[in-house]
Amino acid sequence: MQQNVVLDINGMTCASCVSRIEKVLKKNEGISSASVNLATEKASVQFDPSKIDLLKIVSSIKTAGYEASLSNPKKSNTDEKRISLNKERRIILFSTVLTLPLVLPMIWELFGANFMLSPWIQWILATPIQFYIGFRFYRSAWGAIKAKTGNMELLVAIGTSAAYGLSVYLLLKNLSHIHHQMPHLYFEGSAVIITMVLLGKYLEAKAKMQTSAAIKALQELRPSTARVLKDQVEKEISVDDLKLNDLVVVRPGERIPVDGIIEKGSTHVNESLITGESLPISKKEADSVVGGSINGEGAIFIKVNAIGSETMLSRIIRLIEDAQAVKAPIQRLVDKVSAYFVPTVLIIAALTIILTGVLQGNWELAIINGVAVLVIACPCALGLATPTSIMVGTGAAAKAGILIKDAEALEITHSLTLVAFDKTGTLTEGKPSLKKLFAFDKSEEEVIGILATIQNGSEHPLGKAVIDVAKQKKVTFGHPQIFKALPGRGLEAMVNGRTYIIGSKRVVLEMSINDAIISSMAQERESLGETVSYLIDVESKKIIGLVSFSDLIKDSAKETIEKLKSLGIKTVMLTGDNQGSATAVAKELGIDEVHAEVLPQHKSELIQSFRKKGEIVGMVGDGINDAPALAAAHVGMAMSTGTDVAMHTAGITLMRGNPLLIPDAVSVSRRTYSKIKQNLFWAFIYNVVGIPLAAFGYLSPVVAGAAMALSSVSVVSNSLLLRRWKPSKED
Repeated sequence: MQQNVVLDINGMTCASCVSRIEKVLKKNEGISSASVNLATEKASVQFDPSKIDLLKIVSSIKTAGYEASLSNPKKSNTDEKRISLNKERRIILFSTVLTLPLVLPMIWELFGANFMLSPWIQWILATPIQFYIGFRFYRSAWGAIKAKTGNMELLVAIGTSAAYGLSVYLLLKNLSHIHHQMPHLYFEGSAVIITMVLLGKYLEAKAKMQTSAAIKALQELRPSTARVLKDQVEKEISVDDLKLNDLVVVRPGERIPVDGIIEKGSTHVNESLITGESLPISKKEADSVVGGSINGEGAIFIKVNAIGSETMLSRIIRLIEDAQAVKAPIQRLVDKVSAYFVPTVLIIAALTIILTGVLQGNWELAIINGVAVLVIACPCALGLATPTSIMVGTGAAAKAGILIKDAEALEITHSLTLVAFDKTGTLTEGKPSLKKLFAFDKSEEEVIGILATIQNGSEHPLGKAVIDVAKQKKVTFGHPQIFKALPGRGLEAMVNGRTYIIGSKRVVLEMSINDAIISSMAQERESLGETVSYLIDVESKKIIGLVSFSDLIKDSAKETIEKLKSLGIKTVMLTGDNQGSATAVAKELGIDEVHAEVLPQHKSELIQSFRKKGEIVGMVGDGINDAPALAAAHVGMAMSTGTDVAMHTAGITLMRGNPLLIPDAVSVSRRTYSKIKQNLFWAFIYNVVGIPLAAFGYLSPVVAGAAMALSSVSVVSNSLLLRRWKPSKED
């Protein structure tokens, strides 16, 4: 049986590191897949515990030159990263203090001043930078060599060692005239490169911390304590110590500590950071509340129904983290390119040294040009281009109430050409009311009693509408003696010794019941957009009742269709409802294509047929019957107001029942994909332009080092601009 584990990885610096770790992991028998994310510094590994254990997996990563440990979802490593950043800042400050005396004489030369430090002082200042501060580059480079791969550290180690070594060689060679006519030394080049690379990595790490701002904001919503009522005494305990069915007291203005059901009290609750809904929601007894939301004006008593990792907040955080850990399809291509990047750069640097030395006869210049090539060629930007955009994009979407399960769903959504909708609960409120009832051969009260008895205990919205009417009219009803569901058709049950069916027009046709008058009445109700059900006496094959239901169209449904059309996306409705009702709703909303009276299995077949026509299909639904279609679509979108089955099947969960979140999901996907393309363009163009300039001597190693540091920071900063994305506002 396959097992999945998430590991924290320390020591990665570029896309080549990602390829290296994945390569090492996949060599192990028993590991079926391994995905490493540079931005989150995590590895997701699927393995067979009977063939390899966790210790062996961690050990193989350490052999490759990196630190690995089991990721703890309950523990935020933000504080650890902050401590690490503070330590890095001190190291950079120390390196800068040693580097400045080497660089200042070069700056003074620009203003006509001719002052140069003693070669011995230059050597003394550069040595601790090269071998103490820069030791990390040698350590990582050695790990890369042992793994027979390359990474950024290998390029930096070779480049700075060449500049430092050349300087030492020139110093020792010219000892006899050290106080006059000493050739230019390149100690400042190696020192500046190391300092600039460290500064770039520091700024990059600081920016990467901001990319996970959405997760940090959600984690901070978790209160650490809760007030529990036991034996009429309130006691404050840790949230981790809460148990199911505990009674928690939440006072006005406090943050709700856990998921539960209101046992007593009423209030308004602000769930904005969980659902994206800006207005407080009215809550009363028997309503559910979500941990992390803020209680309004009333004191409430909550019965705990979910704890730990099963709470809504924990599941949302887990969904976002999973989405950020999984690679987008475009990133896999980047990883393949980066695997060949470092060896290619080493070859170009070697050719630069050989050709410059042979053609110009200046081996000193040849080495400097080769060093510049090694330093400017940075695979960091390539490795960060995609994951940082996805981290910020999924975070921004989550804040708006759009939970994206994986990076693939985020990437595909931008290219949707067709969105198919279920009707009930998606475009309509999903709370139908009984609009009209016709009784034949029996009294209206008898028909309502039979309908209510058959539907007693049913969770179907139409069944609840019937029960509500029976209670309002004070009609007596009981429980059916035999009950059977007819998938996609209706219900069959025995009431008082007789068998009845409540079903759609499909059942009437299958039973070959012909009644022109009743058929005409049904068509009239359908033309008004109502859903019609027939009550049939099976023994006599007669229709004894006709019931029509009306379900209000959601206020934002029409605007949703209009926005999707403005994005160039075709809209389709797939519903089990009758043709008349479906057509009326579709016409009012402006939907392009309607498929009515569709069975659940046929919904997925229709989705497959759209795919075969070349459409990129999104499916929106909320019920168990929508699950096959959600799975069949390129991207499934489930309303959180629906069933858990639909949400587990879908790639995107919409945390509110508002269909406007659908064009919002397309919008954030398009913006994210645009950032990915921008980042990859600049990462590639930077190397395409920079490497030839360095090879032909137009970039000094110092400038190359600064440019390399800037490239990574610019990619992460560009991704952070995604935080400005805002969802469309409700009226």
